[in-house]
Amino acid sequence: MSTAYLPPVSWMQEAALAKKVYIEANETYSKQSYRNRCKIMSANGILSLSIPVKKVHGNQTRTKDIEIFYGVAWQRIHQRALDAAYTSSPFYLYYKDELAVFFTRKFRFLLDLNMQMAEVISKMLGTDIQFELTDDYIVHPENIPDLRTSFSPKKTLIKNEFSPYTQVFEDRFGFVPDLSIVDLLFNEGPAAPEVLNKE
Repeated sequence: MSTAYLPPVSWMQEAALAKKVYIEANETYSKQSYRNRCKIMSANGILSLSIPVKKVHGNQTRTKDIEIFYGVAWQRIHQRALDAAYTSSPFYLYYKDELAVFFTRKFRFLLDLNMQMAEVISKMLGTDIQFELTDDYIVHPENIPDLRTSFSPKKTLIKNEFSPYTQVFEDRFGFVPDLSIVDLLFNEGPAAPEVLNKE
């Protein structure tokens, strides 16, 4: 699988089913993907949050070499967006502190941030997912599902592919599927794994 920042529900669902996930570290970094962005539901509709990055070797930079750019206060922006979107959700205060470190600590590499975040989210969900980085790039992996290009913010999703759950702004926008996994966690709390497994 490709790395993902606060990954979508579908990404987390596949990871939970697999139990062991190889995260592609050696691919050429792809723009406008979940690698450095997530989608949440705000009072004004779907909001995309992205981490500014530096391609240290231009367009040929590998994912493992992508650095986070701190010339923009993205951590404060993301934290405030999550506060505004989910303060009224049932379980935001319950999980908020476990995620807070990612909005205060400065990680040099995007991959380090995403890996640690995925491990914390896995624990929140009570799943036992083992994440491991790839050592080299294999074009056609054998005996293992290749989901490196399966998740994209540009992909159109069908609502009935996902088990609906209560969302904060559902009265305004209806149920919106496949947002960041934090949407499911903040809204469903301990019931999140059950919803995840139903999808």
